[in-house]
Amino acid sequence: MGGLHILIAVLLISCVSIFLPELASAQLRTNYYAKTCPNVESIVRNVVNQKIQQTIITVPAVLRLFFHDCFVEGCDSSVIIASTPGNTAEKDHPDNLSLAGDGFDTVVKAKAAIDANPICKNRVSCADILAIATRDVIELSGGPRYQVELGRLDGFTSKASNVEGNLPKPTFNLDQLNSMFASHGLDQTDMIALSAAHTLGASHCNKFSNRIYNFSPKNPVDPTLSKTFAAQLQQMCPKNVDPQIVINLDPITPNTFDNVYFQNLQKGMGLFTSDQVLFTDKRSKGTVDLWASNSKVFQTAFVNAMTKLGRVGVKSGKNGNIRRDCGAFN
Repeated sequence: MGGLHILIAVLLISCVSIFLPELASAQLRTNYYAKTCPNVESIVRNVVNQKIQQTIITVPAVLRLFFHDCFVEGCDSSVIIASTPGNTAEKDHPDNLSLAGDGFDTVVKAKAAIDANPICKNRVSCADILAIATRDVIELSGGPRYQVELGRLDGFTSKASNVEGNLPKPTFNLDQLNSMFASHGLDQTDMIALSAAHTLGASHCNKFSNRIYNFSPKNPVDPTLSKTFAAQLQQMCPKNVDPQIVINLDPITPNTFDNVYFQNLQKGMGLFTSDQVLFTDKRSKGTVDLWASNSKVFQTAFVNAMTKLGRVGVKSGKNGNIRRDCGAFN
């Protein structure tokens, strides 16, 4: 009987470990702060509005911050933690050094505005503030408004070493993209939808210079690039590339959240290999074609994908808390 008891115990532990992630995400709901901080969304929105009026960079900065946060430790604001003498945090990993300061500043200012309200003080997590701000920058730049699920806690871990291999690279092909997104419970449709975040923001030349100068011995320029677009990129990004030069990811409507991203792919104007492959690979081409011609269907898919992304690695119970300072553990 002893062996049977051990077997049952092992099975129970296995079941708990399988279902805990679902339990964590199950705590998320759209009215989470209805009693503890009923005005939280309007407070965050006011801060986001002010930041966007100061600089449009706020829009892609917040959006990228959310992606980079969720893909490493889960959506727990670990990417906002500042490094200390004893710990190099996520934000100081080379893959995160290009995250614009305006994204961090938006969360910090929203946190201060929330905590200035006595009812709300120390009641709202930095992770939820980032999730709300992300929805707001999407809507305020022309994208859909959607209900944000809330109830995340802030995490206890932020290590630069954990970033390695956990963020998509500009050189990824479809299999690599699908594999990385699948590891977070996101399917190919979600991946294509979330890739459209590249309808906003910019990139440094060195992230794609291989496509316009040394793609292969036979083809110095990536043949999937439009020749006209490649020539424009070469003018903007000289061969001895200045690392400070940045190029809009969407050359047509760089500050508007729309489906022009997919129309650009149809024309060979995807800046990264990981963008253009969505059109050149027949497994994803149909989705690109559909969303290039139907903005409403794309926006519905994007909201669904963002909601799923927002459930990744959610901390609950003893696995998290509400930080007093978004940039430091309590």
